[in-house]
Amino acid sequence: MINIAEVKETNDMIEKENLDVRTITLGISLLNCIDDDLDRLNEKIYNRITTVAKDLVPTGKAIELEYGIPIVNKRISVTPIALIGGSACKKPEDYVTIAKTLDKAAKEVGVNFIGGYSALVSKGMTKSDELLIRSIPEALKATDFVCSSVNVGSTKTGLNMDAVRLMGDIVRETADITVDCECNGCAKLVVFCNAPDDNPFMAGAFHGVTEADEIINVGVSGPGVMRKALESAHGLDFGALCEKIKKTAFKITRVGQLVALEASKRLNIPFGIIDLSLAPTPAIGDSIADIFEEMGLERAGAPGTTAALAMLNDQVKKGGVMASSYVGGLSGAFIPVSEDQGMINAVQDGALTLEKLEAMTCVCSVGLDMVAIPGDTKPETIAGIIADEMAIGMINQKTTAARLIPVPGKKVGEMVEFGGLLGYAPVMPVNQFDCSEFVNRGGRIPAPIHSFKN
Repeated sequence: MINIAEVKETNDMIEKENLDVRTITLGISLLNCIDDDLDRLNEKIYNRITTVAKDLVPTGKAIELEYGIPIVNKRISVTPIALIGGSACKKPEDYVTIAKTLDKAAKEVGVNFIGGYSALVSKGMTKSDELLIRSIPEALKATDFVCSSVNVGSTKTGLNMDAVRLMGDIVRETADITVDCECNGCAKLVVFCNAPDDNPFMAGAFHGVTEADEIINVGVSGPGVMRKALESAHGLDFGALCEKIKKTAFKITRVGQLVALEASKRLNIPFGIIDLSLAPTPAIGDSIADIFEEMGLERAGAPGTTAALAMLNDQVKKGGVMASSYVGGLSGAFIPVSEDQGMINAVQDGALTLEKLEAMTCVCSVGLDMVAIPGDTKPETIAGIIADEMAIGMINQKTTAARLIPVPGKKVGEMVEFGGLLGYAPVMPVNQFDCSEFVNRGGRIPAPIHSFKN
């Protein structure tokens, strides 16, 4: 039974501690849009999205008003476009027309982002995959709401180092081509290992081929709630601390479950998963780094940070799976630099380095997220950083990602402003020793021995 004290506690979470439903993401399969004529393909894609998603935003707003739960974003994910455009697209410019169609459809239905301008190339690249990847810089420059992702590896297949090397060039080119808007093209581009089919968070969301025709996935976020809960845990041992985290994650997930089921019923679209990812915002107090400080660390990055993050991530998942039978996506804790004021402070204070961030990604939900690096960083170096992050995911059988933003004209310590939820970030130093010969070898790093479980 729910008592009045629990109702008040949940209200306080929403009103005072930045609890929100970060996104309702409507996944839409575009497989039935495939056509060998580019104009017909674009028309089918536009009609499919605007028909299925026409009520998404009004429904989200209605639920928000009725239940008093902030729903920050309404988003769409679609089938990876490299699979949809293969018959019709003969050059990168053809794929850019599809990106513009996605952007037009997103604006028509009023969503914040649309994800799925993606290619899945963990074992090899088709010609279609390569054309889409090479189109990414221009596609992200030409659109406002389109997000792109490329999955370059998995535990079962190994790492496609040809794709990793190519993404070093693509990230750098995207930064250069969107320099007039603080390289925000790179903020909408993520490189994955072990990308999940049901992730509702951008920039990595796409509608996997294992999914139904349409699906509702919801992402819930509550770093501020978790930090507040741990204020009363000072002096407690780790067992008691874990209980606090689990119980709080349970309550956060139940809020997401309520919104997800209500959206599913009103839209008459099946419910998929709840993604319980502690995704921070630039708001003061809504920070993963602040949670570490409540645990007893002076700053994020201090000795003990990786252990604290491992514990937090695990207990969040344990609390979440008790609250919902369908927890999925990424679920855990994000550690972006630009979107988290506490992480920004840690970088500025010298407590947090790129190498420490990389170590932390071994135990968190995603990876090197929204990390600004010097604008003169070589594409080969970017590819090397991506390769390291992908290797962590491959070996540890988990999702890892890299969203790197080389900012032309910016040097270490300077700030870059992205605006909105993306916030701002200090430019972090990068190891300058050369890795060109290594990343230029090409081919594939084989799957690890523990991947053979058939």
